[in-house]
Amino acid sequence: MPVYEYQCVACKRIEEAFQKISDPPLTVCPRCSGHLEKMISQSAFHLKGSGWYVTDYGGAKKPSDATEKSQTASTETTPAAPSAKKKDDS
Repeated sequence: MPVYEYQCVACKRIEEAFQKISDPPLTVCPRCSGHLEKMISQSAFHLKGSGWYVTDYGGAKKPSDATEKSQTASTETTPAAPSAKKKDDS
């Protein structure tokens, strides 16, 4: 069942109501008996099932980042070869 939001013209209070689409809109504020106006609000929805971008392409697995991280970690932790020092005969 959809949730509709109404705002009272008198007290500016916002009310939420679970209503069927076929139900008549609310007109009287339960707090102050003022006039209610229906608000336009954002609705959230999630596309489920196959055939949507999220399930078919959006969640496509990329090459494993774990292998890239392990390769960079091994090059960072490998110590460099010691450089040969020249001895001064002086």
